[in-house]
Amino acid sequence: MDRLQISLQHFFATAPETRELFLLRLSVIFIKNLFPVFKYIREYYQKEFNVFYFSLVLLLIGTLIWLNYGHSLESRYVVGETTACSFAGYYLLYFTPFALAFFLQLLFYKDCSYYKKPWFWAILLLAPAFFSLRVNFNFHQSLVSNSLTGDERRFWIHCMNWVVRVFIVLIPVYMVWYFKDRKDQPFYGSRSMPGIKSYLLLLLIMLPLIALASTQKDFLQMYPRAKVIEQLTLSSKGWRYVLFELCYGFDFISIEFFFRGFLILALWKICGQHCIVPVACFYCTIHFGKPMGEAISSFWGGLLLGIVSYNTKSIWGGLVVHLGIAWGMELAGWLGSLIKK
Repeated sequence: MDRLQISLQHFFATAPETRELFLLRLSVIFIKNLFPVFKYIREYYQKEFNVFYFSLVLLLIGTLIWLNYGHSLESRYVVGETTACSFAGYYLLYFTPFALAFFLQLLFYKDCSYYKKPWFWAILLLAPAFFSLRVNFNFHQSLVSNSLTGDERRFWIHCMNWVVRVFIVLIPVYMVWYFKDRKDQPFYGSRSMPGIKSYLLLLLIMLPLIALASTQKDFLQMYPRAKVIEQLTLSSKGWRYVLFELCYGFDFISIEFFFRGFLILALWKICGQHCIVPVACFYCTIHFGKPMGEAISSFWGGLLLGIVSYNTKSIWGGLVVHLGIAWGMELAGWLGSLIKK
């Protein structure tokens, strides 16, 4: 800490010209490495953006967020008393904005011939089912050894949930790829990452926002997710925290392959860039159990990562950003809780 204070004092003690030169060079580095991302956004804006369509989509997402956080949409009307009811509830929650965002395009775009293609309808109807199955799948919990009881069993179920649900999503996605796209492209999003610097800078830009979020009450009620271990009576908790966070991070592999891999790259040959906004709407709804600020930002994050994935045909950069944000939020939640104490 002393070294950091000395470094900051030295920086501010330097001549203004030196500081300005340093900041200028730093700005050049940021712009140079983020240029590909800016280029993708500019091309999307020039070719795809329609202010009236986008305004209606924002109204749609805003209404759903208001219903969820103002009137408990998910907890009161989506989650059912049985697994079958919950599956149906989540299916409708995911399908509704996903489909409406596509249907609204008929009003503002002329090139909507993709509605005539069978694979478009197959993906539109199946994708919400795949993710609803992921959310409601719990059959593996009965396989946890009967020798484990109480808190020990609860810990392993927490870890298993994230790992098992990765495969619950990826298996049907792989089947779609095998029958539809295996001859035209590698498995959705699995192409090598074009470069990591841009993604690391995007993650760096997010850090102040994460720090700001860590001061909010609803954020600290949710994060760190690993705080559940504190409530369990377990021996040797140190390695359990590490395993818990690794399993938590592993879950984001399925998220990226599903949204930025499957949904973007299975649809890009069918409807081009028209798929990006509907996928971002779908992505927003899976965050409805999290703090409202996170749900709102997930739409914009899904939009940005969708644009990047569409152009790079790779999910690895988005995975780096997503994992960095997720583990950064865990750390921010832990630090925020310490400060509150």
